[in-house]
Amino acid sequence: MLSAAAQSQTNDFKGSALFGAVKARSIGPAGMSGRVADLAVVNSDPSVIYVGAAGGGIWKSTNGGATFQPIFEKYPQSIGKITIDQKRPDTLWVGTGEPWTRNSVSYGNGIYLSVNGGRDWQHKGLELSERIGDIAIHPNKPETVYVSVLGSLWKPSRDRGLYRTTDFGKTWEKILYVDENTGCTNVLIDPQEPDILYATTW
Repeated sequence: MLSAAAQSQTNDFKGSALFGAVKARSIGPAGMSGRVADLAVVNSDPSVIYVGAAGGGIWKSTNGGATFQPIFEKYPQSIGKITIDQKRPDTLWVGTGEPWTRNSVSYGNGIYLSVNGGRDWQHKGLELSERIGDIAIHPNKPETVYVSVLGSLWKPSRDRGLYRTTDFGKTWEKILYVDENTGCTNVLIDPQEPDILYATTW
């Protein structure tokens, strides 16, 4: 019968022989919030790309993605949606608060507007939205914008729903509301009949 010390040495040897060649390796992202939440490209100039990060703000490329520069550092870093007015590609609407609800999600403080390609930003309200899932611009009326608000992740919220502005964000009207536990996730404008909207809730 082996002594306790000898038995321990024998077990160590067996383990070393069996697993000695196995080495640890990374099989996934190290950062819980290191993910892209949205991507927007200028149709008339695809070299201009905007990337919204779950926890890293907005990044802009003017060379097709070869390099990127941060353009939203002074504002909430959790991005939900970036929408370009393709008829006026220097005009960007950005909804803060990542809509992908999960354990490491952060929240925002509403919607922002830039009219010079992201150099300057104006806060345009919806402060209590927490998470904005989608933004749609009326194709013939750029002052009319629809915003889907998912709302609070952990509690009921009457701020959920679909909102509309007809004055570039000076005022907002809630035009679709289910209840305090159901947010609006997406909104789509019919390109042939822009007064027809499709919205999804969750």
